[in-house]
Amino acid sequence: MSMKRTINLEIAGTKFRLVVDTDEAHLRKLAATVNQRVEQLGERAARTATPAQLLALVALGLADDLATSEQRLQQIEETTRRAVTHAIERIDRQLAVE
Repeated sequence: MSMKRTINLEIAGTKFRLVVDTDEAHLRKLAATVNQRVEQLGERAARTATPAQLLALVALGLADDLATSEQRLQQIEETTRRAVTHAIERIDRQLAVE
């Protein structure tokens, strides 16, 4: 059973105090990813956008990455399924000849 604990994270310049029952190191890595994305938006965006706007842009970018990854995974699964099906068909043909 996981124990709940309080951690402090800073995301896009805002400090968050969270009560969690998950791996703190993992959450810190995720927060670092978000902060890196905010930095990639540039100083101009950081000066002119609100923290909520910055986080919305980062969230959209991460959602796009997720959608792209899911699409790639689906393509890989389809390619693998076709390759296995063809391999089974070839094996079946070979067995029928023997």
